[in-house]
Amino acid sequence: MGSDCHYWPGYVSTAHRAFVHLITHLKPHGIVLNGDIMDNATISQHNRIGWDKTPSVKEELEEVQARLGDIEKVRPAGAFLHRTIGNHDLRFDGKLSNVLGQYEGIPGMALADHLPHWTYSWSLMINNSCMIKHRWHNGIHAVHNNILKSGWSFVSGHLHSLKCLPYTDYTGTRYGVDTGTMACIKDNQFIYAENNPLNWRSGFAVLTFNNGKLMPPELAEVVDEDKVLYYFRGQVMKV
Repeated sequence: MGSDCHYWPGYVSTAHRAFVHLITHLKPHGIVLNGDIMDNATISQHNRIGWDKTPSVKEELEEVQARLGDIEKVRPAGAFLHRTIGNHDLRFDGKLSNVLGQYEGIPGMALADHLPHWTYSWSLMINNSCMIKHRWHNGIHAVHNNILKSGWSFVSGHLHSLKCLPYTDYTGTRYGVDTGTMACIKDNQFIYAENNPLNWRSGFAVLTFNNGKLMPPELAEVVDEDKVLYYFRGQVMKV
């Protein structure tokens, strides 16, 4: 499961390459992208930064279709493809619905029209015990608050921090996961960070269920973007 891809034309991130690589080896029953597959920089409510060049919506959409196509090509037979809705994804439909509401229902006016192989929703519940959702709580304690207040294992994105936190009480152990970002942290879509140090990590999570119960989640983390290296299950691999 990955999230916050923010796919950007002209560069394929190490995390994306690793995601495709592991799908071919692990052959999962389902593949989930947990929000913000697009950045939609040109239709953001935020002002342009100087004369910074950002890709058009068309260019971004074509990149998203190409990268999701990479995933579709290696999808195991019968595995489902699902995406949750992220706040950046909302910019696509939101811009059109607020400016060109008269075109509602015409094919092509919604992001989903361009990604026909992927089901989508605000959230995805697995086995009545694990909630997958792009965002809920914010801040450095978001993962803790998500599992504490939901009463379930909770997988979120949005904060790009890539981590796993267990929580145990009388009901047993549940897990909070931040799926990080599948983008390259140094890419131009994050120019707004002003070259500050970021407590972000590129990578994604692998969820395993045994008899319907979530096992301790595993993280795959990019350890060297330039050398296209990622770490998973005790091994550093090049993609």
